[in-house]
Amino acid sequence: MFFASRLSILCAVAMTVSPVFASTIKIGEVGSMSGSEATFGLSTHEGISLAVKEQNAKGGIKGKKIELINLDNQGKPEEAAVATTKLVTQDKVMAILGEVASSRSMAMAPIAQQNKVPMISPSSTNPKVTEIGNYIFRVCFIDPFQGKVMAKFAAEQLKAKRVAILRDVKSDYSVGLSNFFTEAFKQSGGEIVVDQSYSSGEVDFNSQLTSIRAKKPDAIFIPGYYTEVGLIAKQARKLGIKAPLLGGDGWDSTKLFEIGGKSLNNSYFSNHYSQEDQAPSVQNFIKSYKSEYNKVPDGLAAMGYDAAKVLFAAMEKTKSLASTEIRDAIAQTKDFPAVTGNITIDAKRNASKPAVVLEVKDGKFLYKSTVNP
Repeated sequence: MFFASRLSILCAVAMTVSPVFASTIKIGEVGSMSGSEATFGLSTHEGISLAVKEQNAKGGIKGKKIELINLDNQGKPEEAAVATTKLVTQDKVMAILGEVASSRSMAMAPIAQQNKVPMISPSSTNPKVTEIGNYIFRVCFIDPFQGKVMAKFAAEQLKAKRVAILRDVKSDYSVGLSNFFTEAFKQSGGEIVVDQSYSSGEVDFNSQLTSIRAKKPDAIFIPGYYTEVGLIAKQARKLGIKAPLLGGDGWDSTKLFEIGGKSLNNSYFSNHYSQEDQAPSVQNFIKSYKSEYNKVPDGLAAMGYDAAKVLFAAMEKTKSLASTEIRDAIAQTKDFPAVTGNITIDAKRNASKPAVVLEVKDGKFLYKSTVNP
């Protein structure tokens, strides 16, 4: 009787042991490992996993190996919330990396904030993500900056005066980026001649594109994800629309070429890094990634890698790995030498860093320009 009671107590203590005293450092990751945007989750996971492997090879953090717990949200905000709840309440992770899509990050952030678990999004660009609380960070630029980058490119590089918009009304990312682009383009003296919309999952865009064609815009801004953008490009070219297509980092996937093919020629989008960048930090990362996965990393992989690296550097600076210490150390990140550019976390927990504009041409993403904050 005494033995059984004592065993129960020991088991209870083991289940509630503080993450600080665990034998490994548990880091949670939530991503779209399946679903319509699976390339985002898979690329990000590969980048994070590479960073974990490198850190563990150096001895981990404070002598403890990192244990990465990756959960699939199937590309659904509600599943992202469920996964986050499991990571913080059952797995007792010290921090969370994710998500890529802003709508899913916004489903996760309140849970991480309530449980005081630091969360770093690699690639969610909607400003609302980090506004949720002081434990929520990101290592990517935000949509007000990304919108200005593409508005400036359209006006100055393409000499566009009249632009059409085709936005995904179900995506916080697409709606927000459309609004910021519109504001910046109008400030440059440009005109938005038509603003059409669709819902993610649609496959027929002929009605919207026909309305756009009638306005004869100099360019079309389509800040969606590669799944729809590829189809939109094919249908636009079939309708005889030759205007340049513009977008944001949601285009970044090799699947874009599989869907849109040569219809994507004469298209441009803002992104986090270019594979053509000859900086040693970029080329060393590409070399390591190719050695590990036998392919060239996309921007999502680079962002996942950078998010993990920022987190690990912050953890190293803490005294006891307490959540408040980790949060404070992330907030103090300044000029961190990342693959996607030096990262400084500002007062709103966003990253101040440059963006690049890439041209889509014959199945390749070609570097066009760099725009600093």
